[in-house]
Amino acid sequence: MRTVILDTGPLVALLNRRERQHAWASRVLDLIEPPVFTCDAVLSEACFLLRTVEGGSDAVLELVARGIVRSDFRVTGEIGAVRALMKKFRDVPMSLADACLVRMTELDPQSAVLTLDSDFGLYRRNRRQLVPIISPGKGGG
Repeated sequence: MRTVILDTGPLVALLNRRERQHAWASRVLDLIEPPVFTCDAVLSEACFLLRTVEGGSDAVLELVARGIVRSDFRVTGEIGAVRALMKKFRDVPMSLADACLVRMTELDPQSAVLTLDSDFGLYRRNRRQLVPIISPGKGGG
């Protein structure tokens, strides 16, 4: 079974019915056996982006509390690799959250990133490998 690594975009789309990709995110996430994995940077971004949606930030935390979303990645233990990724892709530019997610795919070669971010098509894991993604029109409907 493939591990799914969750980016900010689909998480926000799932929890905000006004988002353009809400239906897609809901449909795809309904098909995935929990938990989906992410990092604290994604949770922080999602809480920030959902701050104006009533109950939005709490809904993010509720998914974590219920074990549907898990954030086990620790930047401290992977700081060298995360920094190297951010330096390599500084011209994209690569956010901390994106660097953590790419590193997570390096640590779990059977994983794929669930994302709306086209930058994942530019990123490479393990120096030259495409990062497997699930996105609208790319293995995700």
